[in-house]
Amino acid sequence: LMVELAIIGSDMQEVIGCAIAFNLLSVGRIPLWAGVLITITDTFVFLFLDKYGLRKLEAFFGFLITVMAVSFGYEYVLVKPDQREVLKGMFVPYCAGCGPVQLEQAVGIVGAVIMPHNIYLHSALVKSREVDRKDKEEVKEANKYFFIESSIALFISFLINVFVVAVFAQAFYNKTNIDVNAMCNATGSPHTDLFPLNNGTLEVDIYKGGVVLGCFFGPAALYIWAIGILAAGQSSTMTGTYSGQFVMEGFLNLKWSRFARVLLTRSIAITPTLLVAIFQDVEHLTGMNDFLNVLQSMQLPFALIPILTFTSLTSIMNDFANGLIWKISGGVVILVVCAINMYFVVVYVTALNSVLLYVFAALLSVGYLCFVAYLSWHCLVALGVSCLDCGSRVPLSLPRHTDIFLLSDMDFDTPVDR
Repeated sequence: LMVELAIIGSDMQEVIGCAIAFNLLSVGRIPLWAGVLITITDTFVFLFLDKYGLRKLEAFFGFLITVMAVSFGYEYVLVKPDQREVLKGMFVPYCAGCGPVQLEQAVGIVGAVIMPHNIYLHSALVKSREVDRKDKEEVKEANKYFFIESSIALFISFLINVFVVAVFAQAFYNKTNIDVNAMCNATGSPHTDLFPLNNGTLEVDIYKGGVVLGCFFGPAALYIWAIGILAAGQSSTMTGTYSGQFVMEGFLNLKWSRFARVLLTRSIAITPTLLVAIFQDVEHLTGMNDFLNVLQSMQLPFALIPILTFTSLTSIMNDFANGLIWKISGGVVILVVCAINMYFVVVYVTALNSVLLYVFAALLSVGYLCFVAYLSWHCLVALGVSCLDCGSRVPLSLPRHTDIFLLSDMDFDTPVDR
């Protein structure tokens, strides 16, 4: 359920991104609500491509990734950020003078780079490769290339996000609204009214970011930015649909067609987005996008913990179960992500100014943490911490078979006779 929520959130981001891209490319002629409705058509485009097979779809997805890399890479070269500071920011997790707002952005970046449902997508795509799974050596070799393939994909995603963050940092930092207003007015931009005539610090999002790039670096920068956003939205549709298909079939054993999957998630995603686009302005729409990035990060434990659990069970993975190094490194990553999320929950709740919202957020936080703790308990038992298996069906005299009992406990409602 949590992964499905992440997929719906990702689909909402795709709708928002495409609507903003259409608005920028049309110089405001296509309103945001119309852009939201246009995104319905890409559902049919996706289904049309799907009938030609997975390889053709992967090629098209690769094309979209290339468009994103070229578009945002062009902006990166155009803006020319300080390369030394970029490298420093990659490896030194420190931000002078940062507060809750900056933390929210950082958590959002984590959710944007490590999409929870895409973890299952990379795993499930392995099924489409022709490998003799009875031959351990061939499986071992295939795993090596699958690892390289996934690493390259994630690295490219990381670079694209670095391009975006670096462009924003270099182009928009320490600028005021009146500075941008004057520049946009001088270049004849139709979006000058977005920036009030005051000395307030410039606040940008994916919409204003494109506008400011167009004002400072020419119209080409704006249009290329919009093309990159549009390509990102389309690729998000494809990955969300496929990962949702694999999640539903794997966890819920539901054999839905991809048409039904796309129709369901897109309907849920379009409804709130369309309402915001009609009754609110672009700032609320992009604010929703930032919140969805944080939501993706909050969903990460529900993808990472089960993955580490299942891949550590010898009853599932046999000789390819995680070794000690992978168990420790995976556990550390999960611990860091959960710690960041818990800190963000505390910061977010304390920033609320309503008693009712305090109570509601507190209840959600308790439920969230309890669920994470439950998954963590199962994960630790799978990792071999047999002292935590109290209350389970695992006899203390059979610690070596903890994983088999754990798997039975997770898959069935009644005890399994051995």
